[in-house]
Amino acid sequence: MTDLEFKPVIILGAGRSGTNMLRDALTALPDINTWPCDEIQPIWRHGNLGQPTDQFTADMATPDVVAFVRRAFVRQWKARGRPRILIEKTCANTLRVPFVAKIFPEAHYVTIVRHGEDVVSSAIARWEGKLEVPPLSYFAAKARFIPLVDLPVYAGRFVSNRIDKLRGVSQRLRTWGPIWDGLDAVQNAPLDEICARQWAACVRHTRQDLETLTLPQTLVHYESYLADPEGETRRILDDIGYDGTQVDLPKAVAAVRRKPASFAARGKLREELKPILDAECRAYGYGV
Repeated sequence: MTDLEFKPVIILGAGRSGTNMLRDALTALPDINTWPCDEIQPIWRHGNLGQPTDQFTADMATPDVVAFVRRAFVRQWKARGRPRILIEKTCANTLRVPFVAKIFPEAHYVTIVRHGEDVVSSAIARWEGKLEVPPLSYFAAKARFIPLVDLPVYAGRFVSNRIDKLRGVSQRLRTWGPIWDGLDAVQNAPLDEICARQWAACVRHTRQDLETLTLPQTLVHYESYLADPEGETRRILDDIGYDGTQVDLPKAVAAVRRKPASFAARGKLREELKPILDAECRAYGYGV
């Protein structure tokens, strides 16, 4: 495995947990960059495209897969001006930390977690496609990183995932966000339950895997980050070995300051969902 000339920083977080916000704040700083698209799921899945879920095991990171993903990161590092730090934040990586760690043992892993009740409320809108109105350039940016050999599969999945909603047969997408083992069993459940189980699966796998792996890591709570973006950003920079003493942190986190934390969903979910969320909320230090 060839040594990298940059430090990979992998942001781990369930969908709607602030991964974009954190990435954007960090990459507003000098010598830190990222990919020119939202996520690079096709890069991570290449070589395992037949796996029906995003829960990859370490042994699925074969030598060919490791070499492919690392080459893709090196190409992007060069294309982005050879920054000292390259950040990536595909949410499905929450379900396959050992797989990612085998590819990038030298990476620093930053986990951002948000209270499960707030995530469920936000994720419902994504599953229903209500927030999905990005321009074609958004999808084109992602499509650039689909390996040509995999392109027909992704094109078919993209259409299939949306066709029932477009035809008016369903009120939601077939899938959105990380696909965990167990989704098929709850496909006909109420959407809020699906969102709750998705969040719980993502944060549980991340927590348990990071507890068993010896990896450089930092835990960030979404709510704490919104409350003190400068302080939390400085803590992350210290952990990843970036000297942030001479940078303009207020400017980097300016957008964060305009996003007050919302707790409107707290206590408003169906009581049946609480047992799905409570264990992981407690594990991450949330009072429930």
